[in-house]
Amino acid sequence: MITDPIADYLTRIRNASLAKHRVVEVPASKIKKEITKILFDKGYILNYKFEEDIFPKTIKIALKYHPSTKEPAMTTLKRVSSPGLRRYVGALKMPRVLNGLGIAIVSTSKGLMTDKEARALNVGGEVLCYIS
Repeated sequence: MITDPIADYLTRIRNASLAKHRVVEVPASKIKKEITKILFDKGYILNYKFEEDIFPKTIKIALKYHPSTKEPAMTTLKRVSSPGLRRYVGALKMPRVLNGLGIAIVSTSKGLMTDKEARALNVGGEVLCYIS
């Protein structure tokens, strides 16, 4: 039984990118879908597809690599808040990942968003993970 599905999601992506896989398949949930959309919008993954016609529902993610060096686009995926220890921050203390080069995914009252979007909307929330 998985006690932290978001950590499992990040670990599957991290392991697949280190093993140079093109596609990784993860079990789907609403929060994982939103995180996947953010990763696609920010350019960390090539593409994604929600497989909802089969059971269990899955997300297929095409990983992105640099064309010349073949290094993964995501070098760091770090889970910040966990079920045992939640990490909440206010709008004024929103973290900056790699001085603005990376992103922090934050769960706010207005939905999932990056740290920059939360700072612009002046909302705080639970910091789920850091990605750079």
